[in-house]
Amino acid sequence: MRGHGARFRLRAVKRTLTSHNRSTRLRVSAVLSPPPSYVITRIMNSDRAHTTTSDPQPVSLVCDRDGTIRNWNAAVAAAAPGDHPTDGTHLADVLSIDDPQSLIEAAQTHGTATAEGGFAHAPTTQYDFHASRLVDGRITIHGTATTPPDIRQASWVDRVTDAFVAVDNDARITYVNAEAESLLSAAESATPDTLLGCPLWEVLPASVGPRFRDAYRTAVDSQDAVSFTGHYDPADAVIEARLFPSSSGVSVYLQDITERHTHLETIEKRERVLRRLYEETAETNRQPAARADTMLAIGCDFLGVAYGTLSEVSDDTYEFKHVRAPPHADVSEGTVVPLSETCCERVVTTEQTVVFSDVEDATTPPEFVVPGPPEGVSVGSYIGAPLFADGDLYGTLCFYDPDPQPEPFSDWAVTIVDLMAQWLTAELTDRHIRTQLEERNERLEDFASIVSHDIRNPLNVASGSLELAADSGAPEHFDRCRRAIERMNALVDDLLVLARTGCSAAEREPVDLAAVADDAWSTVDTDAATLTVTATTRVSADRSRLQELLANLFRNAVEHGSQPAADEPVTVTVGDAPGGFYVADDGRGIPESDRDTVFDHGFTTSADGTGFGLSIVRDVADAHDWTVSVTTSDDGGARLTITGTDAPTHE
Repeated sequence: MRGHGARFRLRAVKRTLTSHNRSTRLRVSAVLSPPPSYVITRIMNSDRAHTTTSDPQPVSLVCDRDGTIRNWNAAVAAAAPGDHPTDGTHLADVLSIDDPQSLIEAAQTHGTATAEGGFAHAPTTQYDFHASRLVDGRITIHGTATTPPDIRQASWVDRVTDAFVAVDNDARITYVNAEAESLLSAAESATPDTLLGCPLWEVLPASVGPRFRDAYRTAVDSQDAVSFTGHYDPADAVIEARLFPSSSGVSVYLQDITERHTHLETIEKRERVLRRLYEETAETNRQPAARADTMLAIGCDFLGVAYGTLSEVSDDTYEFKHVRAPPHADVSEGTVVPLSETCCERVVTTEQTVVFSDVEDATTPPEFVVPGPPEGVSVGSYIGAPLFADGDLYGTLCFYDPDPQPEPFSDWAVTIVDLMAQWLTAELTDRHIRTQLEERNERLEDFASIVSHDIRNPLNVASGSLELAADSGAPEHFDRCRRAIERMNALVDDLLVLARTGCSAAEREPVDLAAVADDAWSTVDTDAATLTVTATTRVSADRSRLQELLANLFRNAVEHGSQPAADEPVTVTVGDAPGGFYVADDGRGIPESDRDTVFDHGFTTSADGTGFGLSIVRDVADAHDWTVSVTTSDDGGARLTITGTDAPTHE
């Protein structure tokens, strides 16, 4: 409303101010150069949230050249509730000054102008109004009460996002909103009473002051917006500063981006880890040991722990295959400890990832409490995942530290460990498959040799014998042909068995060794030999494969163990042995010089033998993860001992 008798003083502010002007009066005739309208709008919207204080708040509004109000902050409505503006309200209907349009025209002409007055429906509170021309020609008006309120003492952290500062061409502060006052006053070099008129970089801490000075000069010289990010030490926060220059100064918008900065750092850290893992797994020429060591290094760095281990679990033992540890650590590659004394026991029994952010934490569920670590190896926090090789449990990948974690392991950390475990599982499986393929290729080469040599020989004998028989009709030629055919049948049978024994024994069950021994004896041409079974053990085995093993041992004892000049036939005994069982005879035995080669394909000391009997025994034992060895029996014959049958099987 025009003409309410309010005291009015309109003056243009010169572009260059002398030091004499920079006094208390400068607080009245502040040079304000605001940022673009979208920044003004954001500042005003944020100010609308701060209307609960009893002191008059700085007011801000933006109007067109004709005085039509377009934007305002909550302080405008709080200062004069009856004049609550709407989009399109004229400035003269809200402010109580002599000639609002003259204020607008002065700002249009000179860039800035000031006036004293109040609000139409609240004339008792007087304000100093500062009008400035925006780049797009609109006018922004900021008003502060003649008696300024005290700097608000609430934590600036809650409001720093909307801090706004205006400086003149000499970089001296001409205007600050409440949020900026609270922010700048947090620095030791600034107080609320000394902000206005002071160079901004002098009130900023050393961590951002020089950077602001450089950014300010760049903005003024280029007349382009400039932004930079710095750490604000007084509040231990990351601040983003945006500078918007104009002909009369620079407007500064300060925002707390600590949370965003921390989030971006976390994303970048995760990207670096994934990139390192990708580069490692994509390198096809890396040796398995080198790849495992690199994985452990990546995991320790990412998780912030001192130890990383890739282990192999066998029976109840835990072997450190690859270790990442400090130089003074007591654990090293090749160290073997009982599985029950490690945190990895839980991983092995459940075949799942196990996480202990604090091993000794009283809140840890009882079922996850683990026994103490091996002597010399302290574990305060732990994360471990199972490793598999072609579907069977191989061991564990684990990371641990002597100290508990300050914060629980994140889901992302667990995901990374699981991802590394899956990559290593793929590596172990590939290695296992390659080994199997190499063994099968060797077996194929043996088969090719057998077919080309061992079967061809009796085939040639049979062919030649048939020709002689056709010419002479002599019976001995038919007998010789018959023996050659029988030998070929035996070779074919052994080849079929040998091919099948190359596969692992997948279907195992507890079987009675004595019963299987009796069944195997019944399938062998034992002549006058006798069998004695003293074994009482039960073994976990594929029953049919175990019967093949025993049958070949019996056949070997009967065919090769019998003494040529002895009147008594051979006796074969099956008995219990530590960790397994044995098959012994009282025959000629196996010379010590032949014991290293007796299990090779095709090895035989008999003209009629195929050389595959003990080879089949070894393959069946390997398929069960058993060990077979040759010694001399108590009666001077051969004793073959099978051990490892009491080891737990992996289903």
